[in-house]
Amino acid sequence: MAQRHSWLQNIGRACKKRLVVPILRSPHPAEYSARGVAIGTMWAMTPLVGIQMWLVSMTWIFYKKVLKKSFSLPLGLAFTWISNVFTLVPIYYVFYVTGQMMMGHWDSISGYSHLKDIIHQTFLFDLSFWEEWALFFKLLLKDWGIAMVVGCLPWMIIGYWLGTHLTMQILKDYAILREKRRLAKLQKHLEELHQ
Repeated sequence: MAQRHSWLQNIGRACKKRLVVPILRSPHPAEYSARGVAIGTMWAMTPLVGIQMWLVSMTWIFYKKVLKKSFSLPLGLAFTWISNVFTLVPIYYVFYVTGQMMMGHWDSISGYSHLKDIIHQTFLFDLSFWEEWALFFKLLLKDWGIAMVVGCLPWMIIGYWLGTHLTMQILKDYAILREKRRLAKLQKHLEELHQ
Protein backbone atom coordinates (compact mmCIF):
# COMPACT_ATOMS: atom_id res chain seq x y z
CA MET A 1 0.00 0.00 0.00
CA ALA A 2 1.37 3.43 -0.97
CA GLN A 3 2.35 5.79 1.83
CA ARG A 4 0.15 8.89 2.08
CA HIS A 5 1.80 12.26 2.58
CA SER A 6 0.41 15.55 3.85
CA TRP A 7 -0.08 18.38 1.37
CA LEU A 8 2.99 20.12 2.82
CA GLN A 9 5.12 17.00 2.32
CA ASN A 10 3.79 16.73 -1.24
CA ILE A 11 4.80 20.33 -1.96
CA GLY A 12 8.27 19.65 -0.51
CA ARG A 13 8.63 16.50 -2.60
CA ALA A 14 7.50 18.33 -5.75
CA CYS A 15 9.97 21.18 -5.11
CA LYS A 16 12.79 18.71 -4.58
CA LYS A 17 11.87 16.81 -7.75
CA ARG A 18 11.45 19.93 -9.91
CA LEU A 19 14.11 22.21 -8.46
CA VAL A 20 16.85 20.33 -6.59
CA VAL A 21 17.12 17.11 -8.62
CA PRO A 22 17.65 18.96 -11.95
CA ILE A 23 20.47 20.94 -10.33
CA LEU A 24 22.15 17.79 -9.05
CA ARG A 25 21.76 15.82 -12.28
CA SER A 26 22.88 18.51 -14.67
CA PRO A 27 25.79 17.39 -16.88
CA HIS A 28 26.96 21.01 -17.17
CA PRO A 29 29.50 22.83 -14.98
CA ALA A 30 28.22 24.08 -11.63
CA GLU A 31 28.34 27.72 -12.79
CA TYR A 32 25.86 26.92 -15.59
CA SER A 33 23.23 25.68 -13.13
CA ALA A 34 24.03 28.35 -10.54
CA ARG A 35 23.64 31.13 -13.10
CA GLY A 36 20.26 29.71 -14.16
CA VAL A 37 19.01 29.58 -10.58
CA ALA A 38 20.39 33.07 -9.90
CA ILE A 39 18.73 34.66 -12.92
CA GLY A 40 15.41 32.95 -12.25
CA THR A 41 15.52 34.05 -8.60
CA MET A 42 16.53 37.57 -9.59
CA TRP A 43 13.54 37.98 -11.92
CA ALA A 44 11.26 36.34 -9.32
CA MET A 45 12.16 39.22 -7.00
CA THR A 46 10.38 41.78 -9.18
CA PRO A 47 6.75 42.94 -9.21
CA LEU A 48 6.48 41.69 -12.80
CA VAL A 49 4.49 38.51 -12.21
CA GLY A 50 3.18 37.36 -15.56
CA ILE A 51 6.22 38.31 -17.62
CA GLN A 52 9.02 36.96 -15.44
CA MET A 53 9.44 33.80 -17.52
CA TRP A 54 9.57 35.92 -20.66
CA LEU A 55 12.25 38.09 -19.01
CA VAL A 56 14.33 35.00 -18.16
CA SER A 57 14.03 33.89 -21.79
CA MET A 58 15.15 37.32 -23.04
CA THR A 59 18.05 37.26 -20.55
CA TRP A 60 19.03 33.81 -21.85
CA ILE A 61 19.07 35.13 -25.44
CA PHE A 62 21.13 38.16 -24.32
CA TYR A 63 23.64 35.88 -22.58
CA LYS A 64 23.93 33.66 -25.66
CA LYS A 65 24.17 36.38 -28.31
CA VAL A 66 25.95 39.21 -26.52
CA LEU A 67 27.91 37.73 -23.61
CA LYS A 68 28.66 34.43 -25.37
CA LYS A 69 27.79 32.59 -22.15
CA SER A 70 24.84 30.50 -21.17
CA PHE A 71 22.84 29.24 -18.23
CA SER A 72 20.22 26.61 -17.58
CA LEU A 73 17.06 28.03 -19.09
CA PRO A 74 14.79 25.38 -17.47
CA LEU A 75 16.19 26.18 -14.03
CA GLY A 76 15.86 29.91 -14.64
CA LEU A 77 12.24 29.48 -15.69
CA ALA A 78 11.47 27.19 -12.75
CA PHE A 79 12.88 29.56 -10.14
CA THR A 80 10.68 32.46 -11.29
CA TRP A 81 7.86 30.58 -9.60
CA ILE A 82 9.18 31.70 -6.21
CA SER A 83 6.72 34.54 -6.72
CA ASN A 84 3.39 32.91 -7.41
CA VAL A 85 -0.28 33.21 -6.50
CA PHE A 86 0.41 32.16 -2.91
CA THR A 87 3.48 34.35 -2.31
CA LEU A 88 2.44 37.38 -4.40
CA VAL A 89 0.89 39.50 -1.63
CA PRO A 90 3.66 39.07 0.98
CA ILE A 91 6.41 39.59 -1.61
CA TYR A 92 4.75 42.71 -3.00
CA TYR A 93 4.34 44.07 0.53
CA VAL A 94 8.04 43.50 1.28
CA PHE A 95 8.94 45.35 -1.95
CA TYR A 96 6.63 48.21 -0.96
CA VAL A 97 7.99 48.56 2.58
CA THR A 98 11.59 48.31 1.36
CA GLY A 99 10.92 50.97 -1.27
CA GLN A 100 9.26 53.33 1.20
CA MET A 101 12.21 52.95 3.57
CA MET A 102 14.73 53.51 0.75
CA MET A 103 12.90 56.69 -0.30
CA GLY A 104 12.75 57.93 3.33
CA HIS A 105 8.94 57.75 3.55
CA TRP A 106 8.83 56.14 6.99
CA ASP A 107 5.57 57.83 7.99
CA SER A 108 3.57 56.82 4.89
CA ILE A 109 3.98 53.05 5.03
CA SER A 110 0.46 51.64 4.92
CA GLY A 111 -0.32 48.29 6.44
CA TYR A 112 -0.34 44.82 4.99
CA SER A 113 -4.13 44.79 5.33
CA HIS A 114 -4.33 47.73 2.88
CA LEU A 115 -2.62 45.65 0.17
CA LYS A 116 -4.87 42.68 0.96
CA ASP A 117 -7.90 44.99 0.63
CA ILE A 118 -6.71 46.23 -2.77
CA ILE A 119 -6.33 42.66 -3.98
CA HIS A 120 -9.64 41.55 -2.45
CA GLN A 121 -11.56 44.47 -3.99
CA THR A 122 -9.98 43.86 -7.37
CA PHE A 123 -11.25 40.32 -7.53
CA LEU A 124 -14.77 41.05 -6.16
CA PHE A 125 -16.06 42.61 -9.36
CA ASP A 126 -17.59 40.54 -12.13
CA LEU A 127 -14.66 41.02 -14.51
CA SER A 128 -12.83 38.75 -16.89
CA PHE A 129 -9.49 37.30 -15.85
CA TRP A 130 -7.54 39.88 -17.88
CA GLU A 131 -9.70 42.78 -16.67
CA GLU A 132 -9.11 41.71 -13.05
CA TRP A 133 -5.35 41.63 -13.53
CA ALA A 134 -5.36 44.94 -15.44
CA LEU A 135 -7.31 46.59 -12.58
CA PHE A 136 -5.02 44.98 -10.00
CA PHE A 137 -1.87 46.30 -11.64
CA LYS A 138 -3.46 49.73 -12.21
CA LEU A 139 -4.22 49.98 -8.47
CA LEU A 140 -0.75 48.79 -7.58
CA LEU A 141 0.91 51.28 -9.91
CA LYS A 142 -1.26 54.13 -8.66
CA ASP A 143 -0.94 53.38 -4.95
CA TRP A 144 2.22 51.36 -4.53
CA GLY A 145 4.08 51.20 -7.84
CA ILE A 146 7.10 53.44 -7.43
CA ALA A 147 7.87 52.16 -3.95
CA MET A 148 7.62 48.56 -5.18
CA VAL A 149 9.91 49.16 -8.15
CA VAL A 150 12.51 50.86 -5.96
CA GLY A 151 12.04 48.28 -3.20
CA CYS A 152 12.51 45.26 -5.46
CA LEU A 153 16.03 46.33 -6.53
CA PRO A 154 17.89 45.17 -3.39
CA TRP A 155 15.82 41.97 -3.39
CA MET A 156 16.84 41.29 -6.99
CA ILE A 157 20.51 41.60 -5.97
CA ILE A 158 20.00 39.42 -2.90
CA GLY A 159 18.08 36.85 -4.98
CA TYR A 160 20.84 36.68 -7.58
CA TRP A 161 23.55 36.36 -4.93
CA LEU A 162 21.66 33.71 -2.93
CA GLY A 163 20.76 31.78 -6.07
CA THR A 164 24.40 31.64 -7.12
CA HIS A 165 25.96 30.87 -3.76
CA LEU A 166 23.39 28.38 -2.48
CA THR A 167 23.44 26.45 -5.75
CA MET A 168 27.24 26.34 -5.76
CA GLN A 169 27.22 25.16 -2.13
CA ILE A 170 24.62 22.46 -2.85
CA LEU A 171 26.66 21.22 -5.81
CA LYS A 172 29.90 21.29 -3.79
CA ASP A 173 28.31 19.33 -0.92
CA TYR A 174 26.77 16.87 -3.37
CA ALA A 175 30.16 16.30 -5.07
CA ILE A 176 31.77 15.61 -1.68
CA LEU A 177 28.97 13.20 -0.73
CA ARG A 178 29.23 11.43 -4.09
CA GLU A 179 32.99 11.07 -3.68
CA LYS A 180 32.57 9.67 -0.15
CA ARG A 181 30.07 7.14 -1.47
CA ARG A 182 32.42 6.18 -4.29
CA LEU A 183 35.33 5.72 -1.87
CA ALA A 184 33.17 3.66 0.53
CA LYS A 185 32.09 1.44 -2.35
CA LEU A 186 35.70 1.05 -3.47
CA GLN A 187 36.80 0.26 0.10
CA LYS A 188 34.09 -2.38 0.39
CA HIS A 189 35.12 -3.90 -2.94
CA LEU A 190 38.80 -4.04 -1.84
CA GLU A 191 37.83 -5.71 1.43
CA GLU A 192 35.86 -8.33 -0.49
CA LEU A 193 38.88 -9.01 -2.70
CA HIS A 194 41.17 -9.55 0.32
CA GLN A 195 38.83 -12.11 1.87
